Amino acid sequence: MREALRNAEYRALWFAEAQSCAGDQLAKVALAIMVYGRTGSPLWAAIVYALTFLPALAGGLGLSQLADRYPRRAVLATSAAVQGVLVGCMAIPGTPLPILCVLLVAVQLAGAPANAAQNAITREVFANDEVYLRSQDLRGITMNTVMLLGLGGGGLLVTAVGTSWALAIDAATFLVSAVVVRCWVANRPAAAGKQDSWFGSIRWVAGQRPLRVLIGLSWLVGLAVVPEGLAAPLAHEMGESQHAVGWLLAADPLGFVVGAFLLSHYVSAEARTRLLGVLALGSVATLLGFAWKPNLTAALVLLMLAGAIGAYIITVTATFSTWVPNEMRGGASGVYRTGLRVAQGVGVALGGAVAQATGSAAGTVAIAGMAGVLLAVPVAISWTRVRVLAPAAIGS
Repeated sequence: MREALRNAEYRALWFAEAQSCAGDQLAKVALAIMVYGRTGSPLWAAIVYALTFLPALAGGLGLSQLADRYPRRAVLATSAAVQGVLVGCMAIPGTPLPILCVLLVAVQLAGAPANAAQNAITREVFANDEVYLRSQDLRGITMNTVMLLGLGGGGLLVTAVGTSWALAIDAATFLVSAVVVRCWVANRPAAAGKQDSWFGSIRWVAGQRPLRVLIGLSWLVGLAVVPEGLAAPLAHEMGESQHAVGWLLAADPLGFVVGAFLLSHYVSAEARTRLLGVLALGSVATLLGFAWKPNLTAALVLLMLAGAIGAYIITVTATFSTWVPNEMRGGASGVYRTGLRVAQGVGVALGGAVAQATGSAAGTVAIAGMAGVLLAVPVAISWTRVRVLAPAAIGS
């Protein structure tokens, strides 16, 4: 990973994303406290949280195309600046709740082309596939570490500075990102022509079997995140206090950081690609351990193990980006990211519905593991078949 950090452009992209992600964690906590404090309504708090996911479908499939039609540095910097202004408006004390919701949706929509441009530029700055994969390992480790720190200290910081100042800090991180990208990332011409079909990359990805299998491997994460949505009822079933909820939420990202480091340090890129199906299967199979109603310690071990094996998603994402032609990479990245986020949202929602119907959070996690195994086996078999043919099997 040190070799990846020697690239000045990557250092700028990495720093810009990391500090912006830290601001986002702070903003999530601030919004939850602000909305619940004003309304006293769990429903409103849930609605505002859901608004961070809902725009992903429209933005990811539509606005991500901008990262192909226009210079990606400009798209990334402009999107970050727009997000900074919008979050700054949210930070104004006394902003009415409906306006706050509209601004939040706009922030998420503005983030779609930024995410697509970030992924596409990062692939462009590395000619060596192995070094590029290591850069994505570092990215995954950094983002999950930031999330862990957010879980541990976000509430304390928001309590100390107030919700408006927390949102203002988040706004500042977006503006810093815009400046860093503008100053230290090279300006490249647009990868695709403006005359190209707006949704051409989506249709193209749908027609490529190797890419469809990679997307299938990524969607399995939707079942792996079920325990996160059930952290509170899991802690209750175990007879633990509310403090255990934070530990249950932190176990998966902590395992992910460890798994990403171990894979990056000890497993070659070729071996990781070969093992994708096995790792995807292992990440969901680990959840079957909840069928034995584990205590808190055993549950944390299981979740950390699932998170560690789940670091396979870094290789899936990097392989997908590498196999997509540069002129379609922005739009294709939007398709991939949108599918991943929707799968996570659907997985958490279904997990909640099953837990409500069965009355057992641990049993629901085990059911998610069983469903994951049943889905992962055919996807893993398909991967063994297409891996040796791709990318030669990918057409133009």
